Amino acid sequence: MNERDLELSDGRRLHIYDAGLDGAGARLTIVWHHGTPNLGEPPEPLLPAAAERGIRWVSYDRPGYGGSSPKPGRDVALAAHDVSAIADALGIGRFAVIGHSGGGPHALSCGALLPQRVLGAVSISGLAPYGTPKLDWFAGMGPAGTAELRAAAAGRPALEAYLAATEFDPELFTPADHAALAGPWSWLGKLAGRALDGGVDGMVDDDMAYVGPWGFEPGQVRSPVLIVQGGEDRIAPRSHGEWLARQISTSELWLRPNDGHISVLSSGEAAVDWLLALA
Repeated sequence: MNERDLELSDGRRLHIYDAGLDGAGARLTIVWHHGTPNLGEPPEPLLPAAAERGIRWVSYDRPGYGGSSPKPGRDVALAAHDVSAIADALGIGRFAVIGHSGGGPHALSCGALLPQRVLGAVSISGLAPYGTPKLDWFAGMGPAGTAELRAAAAGRPALEAYLAATEFDPELFTPADHAALAGPWSWLGKLAGRALDGGVDGMVDDDMAYVGPWGFEPGQVRSPVLIVQGGEDRIAPRSHGEWLARQISTSELWLRPNDGHISVLSSGEAAVDWLLALA
């Protein structure tokens, strides 16, 4: 995997990752959007299957994480701007996007705002926009997740105080999630720990973006979209995936009734094949 820093026109720096085949040999390039908190390394458990299929992974640390400059006050739509700059720098024309958890909304932003470049988008365990009509946004969330996002809705100081006074609650994960983290997706837990080594700024900026205006509407997405949601998810409840599927006319919903927030990633390889069929 190649890593490099990209200097943007606004003076920010993005740390980017490029794994798999080069542009000439790849059947498809997929841009990966990581969760909260996390880093941008492409999903290690999916790399072997992707290599067999001729897929190139490109990804980056979102602002405030890892090697990327912070941008307080950023919205979800900024991801489309940043991904466009990365694709230009790497000589990539069209590509697909996959986002897990907090990466789901950021992947959808690319589908909405880069319609000429994004051939398909996948949101796995993603949230719907905050304050949307006909959706009880907090229903089905675990108490700790609800408290964190309510703090974000109260403002940045409240969120910073909440995160400083609390630790992650393992009850947010189902038994199936814990099994996935102890097995094939243990990589994800390690990366989340590393993401916080430099502090919580990236996590704060993410949470504030989720409860603020996203900068686009999910209904703007016109390219094919796959929504993958766990029926037992305690972080991004199934109702969020169902709401997104109703708003996006080009979407397909895969509801995994027995999966949680992490175990639903067992569908990752099938989601990659879904995108490959569009290439």
